Amino acid sequence: MIEKHIVLEDIDPVMLYGAGNAYLQIIKALYPKLRIVARDNVIRVLGDEELMADFEENIEKLRRHVLKYNSISEEDIIDIIKGRKTKDDTAKDVVVYNISGRPIKSRSENQQRLIDAYGKTDMVFAIGPAGTGKTYLSIALAVKALKEKTAKKIILSRPAVEAGEKLGFLPGDMKDKIDPYLQPLYDALEDMLPAVKLQDMMEKRIIQIAPLAFMRGRTLSDAVVILDEAQNTTTAQIRMFLTRMGWNTKMIITGDLTQVDLPHGTTSGLREAIGILDGVEGISIVRMNDKDIVRHKLVTRIVQAYDRHERSKDKAAGGEQ
Repeated sequence: MIEKHIVLEDIDPVMLYGAGNAYLQIIKALYPKLRIVARDNVIRVLGDEELMADFEENIEKLRRHVLKYNSISEEDIIDIIKGRKTKDDTAKDVVVYNISGRPIKSRSENQQRLIDAYGKTDMVFAIGPAGTGKTYLSIALAVKALKEKTAKKIILSRPAVEAGEKLGFLPGDMKDKIDPYLQPLYDALEDMLPAVKLQDMMEKRIIQIAPLAFMRGRTLSDAVVILDEAQNTTTAQIRMFLTRMGWNTKMIITGDLTQVDLPHGTTSGLREAIGILDGVEGISIVRMNDKDIVRHKLVTRIVQAYDRHERSKDKAAGGEQ
């Protein structure tokens, strides 16, 4: 008889133990010859060495399941300990699972192109209108890389286009003033990572969210780096950002060229960058359209209406010349 302590890392142990320790009781029933006591994130086991080795292996499988899928069920526990595949393991083309256990995967042809491009190249531009899932899917790919340990950190950035006069009137310190611009990034992360885990990762700077201006002078290595709303960068800003790329790093740059908020007469750095970099080896450009919109059906109609309006304005302007 030997005793061993197993430490559950990277997951909330309550998720594995179940409400009122219901799942823990199932695990104990499946190992009647072992004495199992769990407290916080430590499982204390007493019993035969060979049986304990099997138990430890299966606890690790259960831990990985919770880490990957953000959920576990009674059926999953039995399947894993009995050596069978769970229903989640047989699901195809899933990037990650959100905190409710819902699979996040491509919902359109161009979204799948984005996923494929991320796998094949180190720098991806995802261009398209609002609601096409550019940012959400990009963050899902980054979270997957973190969970699979192919990246050590996630760095998310956006330009604060009003970082001059208007920003100064907002209350609070610099973080308080910048956070409203970064809220969509927080929202996506909160949907994919448990709140306690997300907070811990941010405190340890495994996940970093910062305005674009804070990128200057850095070399970004061993990371997935996402620049969101890149249509609001200037030529100098996006060039600075792209040249921060270090070893073992992937970059995803997202933007909507129909929503440029830069001062009149200022060229969008994103528009210029995709013109310069199109065809460069190791860089992919994925163009999305209204068929990829996954928000409310009215969003598609709004985008189409504005596109028609812009075309009619261009046609009218051409007729006046």
